[in-house]
Amino acid sequence: MPEITLSAGTLDYVDTGGSGPVVVLLHGLVHDATVWRKVIEGLRPGHRVIAPTLPYGAHRTPMRRDVPLTPDSVAELIAEFLDRLELRDVTLVENDCGRAQSVAARHPERLARLVLTSCEAFDNYPPGIPGKLIVLACRVPGGIPLLVRTLAIKPMRRLPVGFGALTERPVPDEIVDGWLRPLLTDKAIREDFRRYGLGVRRTELLEAAEGLRTFDKPALVVWALEDRMNPRAHGRRLAELLPQGRLLEIEDSGTLIAEDQPEQLVAALREFIATTG
Repeated sequence: MPEITLSAGTLDYVDTGGSGPVVVLLHGLVHDATVWRKVIEGLRPGHRVIAPTLPYGAHRTPMRRDVPLTPDSVAELIAEFLDRLELRDVTLVENDCGRAQSVAARHPERLARLVLTSCEAFDNYPPGIPGKLIVLACRVPGGIPLLVRTLAIKPMRRLPVGFGALTERPVPDEIVDGWLRPLLTDKAIREDFRRYGLGVRRTELLEAAEGLRTFDKPALVVWALEDRMNPRAHGRRLAELLPQGRLLEIEDSGTLIAEDQPEQLVAALREFIATTG
């Protein structure tokens, strides 16, 4: 897996290569690029697909301690990633976390399209009970190790306060094990996670939503109808405020559409990119 050293530290990323339209996939907290594995394979023919592992707790290399690590700084890190790889006319796709909204609002110049799939937005931040528990764990001494050890117990993973809140079907244990391993084994990664959680600004995504009103490029909002983390109404609101927004709702899926309905998501992305070229 290639890696790139940016101002805040080193990121690993998947890059399928090729000369087709560039699609950049952004994951959520305590996930890495493997959450997109089925979508990457589905888009690989005819597209260059890039999926960075962001410093959300499942990253392998700790970030620099002398550089801020917050949701705001990660949005800037994503913009720097696009710039350093000289990516243009990007289709930026996000799931779960909302940093792509901030990138589109602040740095639209490298984007050709925006795709928001079931994600935190507006005042639903941090989203749901799991999101609020993560922030609490970051504030309480010993909270992060306790949270991660709990999630590492396989019968606990399907509980609605854990990964069970995100999908209709269990994520394979070997994938979840990979997500949790850095937090379980590396104190520096746990510190990165704590810094990120303490840096949450409740108004960030409200500000991003205002910025999206001027993002006058093709935009697709894909929302899971069984999403337990993000209100269905937020999908409609995002599609309505984007000048060229459209909404697609997907049945039988939780937040992680790439896990529950990857074929439908791939088909939607392919059609959207092909018809807005």
